[in-house]
Amino acid sequence: MCRILSYSIVLLSFLVSCKPSKTTSSKDASPIIETIGGRNVSVSEFTYVYNKNNAKAPDAYSAKSLKEYLDLYTNFRLKVREAEELGLDTTESFKKELEGYKKQLAQPYLTEKGVTEQLTKEAYERMKEEVNASHILINVTPEADPKDTLAAYNKISGLRQRAVSGESFEKLAVEFSEDPSAKTNKGSLGYFTALQMVYPFEDAAFKTKKGDISKPVRTRFGYHIIKVNERRPSQGQIRVAHIMVRTTPGSPAEDSLAAKQKSEEIYNRLKKGEEWNTLSEQFSDDANSKSKGGELPWFSTGRMIPNFEDAAFALKNVGDYSQPINTPYGWHIIKLLEKKPLESFADLEPTLKTKVSKDSRSELNRSILLQRLKKENQFVENPQTINNAVSLADSSLVKGTWEKKADEKANGLLFTIGTKRYLVNDFFTYLSNNRSSLKSTASPSQAMRNAYKKYVDEELIKYEESHLEQKYVDYKMLVKEYRDGILLFQLMDEKVWSKAISDTTGLRNYYDKNKEKYRWDTRANAKIFSVSNETTLERLKKELKNERFPVKNKSYEPITFESGKSTLSEENIASLKRIANDLNREKSNILEVTVKSDAKESKNAGLAAARGKAIRSQLIANKADSTRIIIKEQNKLVAPKGNKDATLNKKAEFALFSKSPKVLEADFNQENALTLQVNEGVFQKADNENLANVDWKPGEYTSKKNDRISYVLISKIEEPRAKTFEEARGLIISDYQNYLEQEWISALKAKYPVAVNEAEFQKLIKK
Repeated sequence: MCRILSYSIVLLSFLVSCKPSKTTSSKDASPIIETIGGRNVSVSEFTYVYNKNNAKAPDAYSAKSLKEYLDLYTNFRLKVREAEELGLDTTESFKKELEGYKKQLAQPYLTEKGVTEQLTKEAYERMKEEVNASHILINVTPEADPKDTLAAYNKISGLRQRAVSGESFEKLAVEFSEDPSAKTNKGSLGYFTALQMVYPFEDAAFKTKKGDISKPVRTRFGYHIIKVNERRPSQGQIRVAHIMVRTTPGSPAEDSLAAKQKSEEIYNRLKKGEEWNTLSEQFSDDANSKSKGGELPWFSTGRMIPNFEDAAFALKNVGDYSQPINTPYGWHIIKLLEKKPLESFADLEPTLKTKVSKDSRSELNRSILLQRLKKENQFVENPQTINNAVSLADSSLVKGTWEKKADEKANGLLFTIGTKRYLVNDFFTYLSNNRSSLKSTASPSQAMRNAYKKYVDEELIKYEESHLEQKYVDYKMLVKEYRDGILLFQLMDEKVWSKAISDTTGLRNYYDKNKEKYRWDTRANAKIFSVSNETTLERLKKELKNERFPVKNKSYEPITFESGKSTLSEENIASLKRIANDLNREKSNILEVTVKSDAKESKNAGLAAARGKAIRSQLIANKADSTRIIIKEQNKLVAPKGNKDATLNKKAEFALFSKSPKVLEADFNQENALTLQVNEGVFQKADNENLANVDWKPGEYTSKKNDRISYVLISKIEEPRAKTFEEARGLIISDYQNYLEQEWISALKAKYPVAVNEAEFQKLIKK
């Protein structure tokens, strides 16, 4: 697979995006730099791809750089030509994949980048401030009939006039607001900042002065009037922990009182010096945070229940904690862990752009895009035909059962985009294909007009997508390169990558002909230790005197046997499977099994041996290496007096060891992860810097550098030799893939002769 990776890097170099630029006229002729099997490659095509990948290189446009890249590009085009000849570009799977990529590539061209950048900067500037506001809502759906929209507007306007004239905004909210929460919060929304409300609401709130009431503003929920109560600078972000005693709204008074008293008792114990984390673990009802000391994620204004948020931000110093405060979820004691101010625009810009593109602001961006597309593509409507179409709407439309109408009015011209004509009949087909999504509470005629607007918008986007290749050279080239890349990947896999991996005979023959390419230099079989100090080194040397080392992060429960028997239970078999898996996972592991029998069991002296044999057989059945299983037998053991454990001596115990000192790291590094580092294997001299300055012969070597001690044990020096097939397999596959590719390219050049226009090539050389 190494060749696939390297080739993919080359392939991706052809697929790098640049800033959009307009396409030159299709009539502009470009000289030919080469022909491949009679097909021309223009200078403009070659230089476009060359510039994207080489324009900033120090040797750009030198003869050497141009020649190398032309060779690479020629090979690329030869393979694509073959894929086309094989018809790979006609398959449904290819068309579907390319269409998906085209949709993705089109997105940057179907947005108003200037608008996005402006909205991103606006959002950041607004995030510097937090607004406390109340609102009154009169519901009206986006697709409502004009008469219903007007009625809602008149109602909200009347309420605004009453509030401006001095009536209590809170009382009006309680009595008239159609926001369900207004009955309890009197219309108050607390503090919020940018990107926390739908954009039209946010926009009106930030543009309204403190103490003023906004003019009616429409969102997808209906019409609002907004009263701005306060403004303050951003409080930034905060991270806190809490201990929560849960209550639920409507619970009996005695339960609420008990929860309050419990939280006060926890608070008093904190004041007496008891550990926060201990009290959180013992008493907090927040299952998600109690084991982590009650820690909550970072949050900013508008992300939490207002009184929780207020209490949290009121804490001044890290470590301070609040008195118990009540929320709909219960009683909380809040501890301050960390505060930070609003991040810089540079840090937040990528995140803000993503949010803006998904926020209701995107509707503004789309609206401006559609206006531009109408202007650029000479969009013209026929109002009379639109009215004729609307007159055919009936109740089946809003019920989602619309059927295409056969009517003379269906032949009229609705609108044109560029030179393309859109008839009523086309629109009715659209309605029939999307009828289930047309269900609405609006009148049939209004639903028809809403659907018409959506149809126009979709067709404008489709028209633009279908003409992007004529408008933008970058898009045209990217689509071409993705198309060619998809074709090439499939054929390369068939001809080179998978073929090389699966062709074992070809690999072996290639190895036999090129053995001298695959050689080991002189190597040392060594263990290399890096330790933090002399004390650690002395401890290490004592440990290394052992031939094997306990794997301390693996322990197993003993398995027990019925009295006098060696048969394994289903539970025992499952346990042995897990143990076998651990043994198999690392070839240096050794399993020691201590098998016991009790003096009170059968007089059979071989009972422990029989149990050991059953265990060994089961481990081997799970593919464990028998040479790394050590069975120890302890027969007819007598339990200590007073011990009533009937299974004490009727079991097998397991211990995992390793021949590799690598396992010592976990033990040594419990307090400091850098106390001991272990590296072992067969090394060439350049493989490890600790081997560079030691005698290249068996022995032990100690040196010190940068406050670290290096301890090297060389057990054997291996002389230079040829690598075996298995040792060199990865390199052989890569080289064989190269060989197959070059052979394939030679065959393609014979099939599709290449002729370079040297005169045009020479004109490109600038260095």
